[in-house]
Amino acid sequence: MRVLLVFVSVMFLASCSSKLAYNNLDWWVYWYLDDYIELKDEQEEKFDDYLQNWLRWHKTSELKRYQAQLTDIKQQIKERRLDSNAVLEHLASARAHWERVRDEVSPELAEIAKTLDDEQVVTLFAALEKDNKEEEEERKESLEKSDEERLEDRIERIEEAISERVGKLTSEQKQIVNTYATQFISTGGEWLTYRRNIQNAARKLFVTRKFNDNFEAELVDLMQTPDSYKSDIYKQSSAHNMTVSATLISELFSTLTDEQRETLIENIDDLINTVENFKG
Repeated sequence: MRVLLVFVSVMFLASCSSKLAYNNLDWWVYWYLDDYIELKDEQEEKFDDYLQNWLRWHKTSELKRYQAQLTDIKQQIKERRLDSNAVLEHLASARAHWERVRDEVSPELAEIAKTLDDEQVVTLFAALEKDNKEEEEERKESLEKSDEERLEDRIERIEEAISERVGKLTSEQKQIVNTYATQFISTGGEWLTYRRNIQNAARKLFVTRKFNDNFEAELVDLMQTPDSYKSDIYKQSSAHNMTVSATLISELFSTLTDEQRETLIENIDDLINTVENFKG
């Protein structure tokens, strides 16, 4: 389920105000970071230097990849050849985009992490656990609903995500959503367990940061190999959901009306133009 929503959100997000957000990404990062940890002046100065380097790297190395993928998606939609295998390839490419960013920034994040004092570390993990508890509460509220109610919520989320990009869905398209919505496996509990597993591993590692010469390398390894903290059932369920998502998306796109197809292509064009502006 998460894969479908991420795919739709990332590939077909509206470009309104995106340029403003990207050009002020340093401010947004600090704003977000402030929810978890307050850097000291020296740490903030170093982080800012790294952030500017990351942004330059991202503009020169990554934006062209996004633009190429979006152009490919657009062509496949125009030619009605966006089948489930093509969707799976795009999902894999989207993951690769994220992994390259993660691998680029993790060594320097680990360098800064080594300089955190005890109070900063305690604050960081307290904030992370607060997020976990909020997720836990949301999951508890969801589990209190009947199976029928949860299925209705899932169908509504999928329909909204798709209709925001293509317009009002037809009866046939709604039926396709209804059919595939029942096939998703809930991974909320496994996802939360994974979060806590990797956070607990990080917490234990941070205890050693003052005397462990390998701290930075071990933290980079933790950040770059997160799947090792996922259970087998979580990995299997996620792979299943990805396959269901790809089939659902491809079947939906095969039924697009001319108007829906035009609307979707316009959305993609807007995003391609936005990425082009970022590169400028």
